[in-house]
Amino acid sequence: MIKDQRCSAKVATKPQNAWGSKLGLLLAGAVLAFGAATLVHADSHEEIIVSHGYTNFGELKYGPDTVHLDYVNPNAPKGGEISVWARGTFDTFNNFTREGAAAAGTTILYESILAATADDPYGSYCYLCTTLEYPESRDWVIFNLREDITFSDGTPFTAEDIEFFHNLIMEQGIPEYVNVVSQYLAGVEVLDTYRVKFNFTPDAPRRDVIGIAGGNRAFSKAWFEETGARLDESTDVPFLGTGAYVLGSYDTNRQVIYERDPDWWGAEHPFNIGQANFDSIRYEYFSDSAAAFEAFKAGEYTFRQESSSLQWATGYEFPAIENGWVRKEELEDGTIGTAQAFIFNLRNPKFQDPAVREALGLMFNFEWSNETLFYGLYDRVESFWQNSELQAQGTPSDGELALLEPLVDEGLLDASILTDEAVLPPTSNPSRPTDRANLRLASDLLDQAGWIAGDDGMRRKDGEVLNVEFLSASAGFDRIINPYVESLQRLGVSASLDRVDFAQYVERLDAPSDFDLITHTMTQGFEPGIGMRQWFGSETAADSSRNLMGLEDPAVDRLLDTVINASSLEEMTTGTHAIDRVLRAKGFWVPQWYKSTHTVAYYDMFEYPDTLPPFSLGHLSFWWYNAERAEELKAAGAF
Repeated sequence: MIKDQRCSAKVATKPQNAWGSKLGLLLAGAVLAFGAATLVHADSHEEIIVSHGYTNFGELKYGPDTVHLDYVNPNAPKGGEISVWARGTFDTFNNFTREGAAAAGTTILYESILAATADDPYGSYCYLCTTLEYPESRDWVIFNLREDITFSDGTPFTAEDIEFFHNLIMEQGIPEYVNVVSQYLAGVEVLDTYRVKFNFTPDAPRRDVIGIAGGNRAFSKAWFEETGARLDESTDVPFLGTGAYVLGSYDTNRQVIYERDPDWWGAEHPFNIGQANFDSIRYEYFSDSAAAFEAFKAGEYTFRQESSSLQWATGYEFPAIENGWVRKEELEDGTIGTAQAFIFNLRNPKFQDPAVREALGLMFNFEWSNETLFYGLYDRVESFWQNSELQAQGTPSDGELALLEPLVDEGLLDASILTDEAVLPPTSNPSRPTDRANLRLASDLLDQAGWIAGDDGMRRKDGEVLNVEFLSASAGFDRIINPYVESLQRLGVSASLDRVDFAQYVERLDAPSDFDLITHTMTQGFEPGIGMRQWFGSETAADSSRNLMGLEDPAVDRLLDTVINASSLEEMTTGTHAIDRVLRAKGFWVPQWYKSTHTVAYYDMFEYPDTLPPFSLGHLSFWWYNAERAEELKAAGAF
């Protein structure tokens, strides 16, 4: 029996996720939904849902007969090159290991079973599959794979490749990924050449499981067996993938060029119409942003996302701008505001006292920094889900109280969490770098914590000076960190900045106790799931590429379970409000800043759709090259 039915479940919230990298490993959240058919299997009488996609909430935006995504230009021309810059160095093309520094852009070489779009925050869709099928219990999922997919060497992609790579990553993958996913996946079975089944553990939260399975990448079993490559070792070539691009050439630590595969299997896939428009994508490496900016002005690369407010406000007055060769634009960004912050290494005993962390946080004067250093271009980060409906506001709702009260009763949270408004960063006087009122508050907090200022003005406890070192690999942050350091010194803290090269920075992050404070970007999604365990779970506190602060808190763990197991949008939203509220109260961060626009500059030979989607800038994919304009710029001497 077949009947029409609306279904809900879940898949990856971000397209083109990279599972492993030197600085981070992103677990696919999981988001999927659709108009589906239900099949009743005669042998078990179990209803099996069959669909082209999956979502936990509402309906999928795109149906099975979609011709192209709404936000692309289906007639965008193919051709040309776009070039961008990357910081630091690279010595491997394997971004699944924490060994070495991976080359930028490798994720464009690979594709996943399910794909997300830039305008549907909860939906995921069959991409390497034609349909997926699963029981209402979601104890398993079967992906019916496309039969026309080939790797870039022309060999066919089959279910065996999916099974092989899953087993490989569980054997050789980064432990934090393996430890989490092993709790969810019981195993993978090849049913036939183009059918693969993922079985889930009984205790796995059902909202996440299909997305976890659908996030699996297409890698060639034959290639791994022939080359002997390992996931836990550096490689001087990328793994064989199915993506639109292949490695064209590279010059270690200087340049990487990816070229569009003329025989790419997916060129006519509806999700790819109007995308992958450039013949080549070039990454140019520079030691820091200042050097990269000078190279951009000279035309050594052609597209720049500006991250420096100083340069955005004062630096874009050069001949290429004045001649009309370079365009400078602010484009709307609808993603969750980036939770960028200084974070404390909680593994260090001196930072385990919340009063010490609060005192040190009081000394960062965002208002002065924004007015004096940032030209008023930023807003203060307040939440881990900044600028979204998932951000905790005001005092707890009834739903939040129901989650928080048991944790208070068990002594896991202070009772103030039930009545206080969600913690906001302190405000400061913008007229001077050190706010005197906050200096007095911070001084009192350190006195109460036992860090007493001596005759030399330095604060000591049990004979130990309160040392605080900022670890940084960005010269552009010197002008931001140094005033903060000076304010801390006025407090009696022995504060300093240790700026190192990128390779040293990565090496020190691999040793969990080898830093005091760093800048960390804790990016969250619209559908929080098991990926949050990598950011905030106690199981990742000892050594993690995400939980760099070493957070280990039973109340947070309990709330993580609540959010991960939420079965409705309302439950998930309430749970996220509660965990956002608690994380902010823990005070392991000193929030920095964010902006709700993309600040970009590019040589005026690129074009983009009239309406950009809310969740992606898309400059490497659905922008395109104007060949006529490019020739005009070349003739004029622009580059």
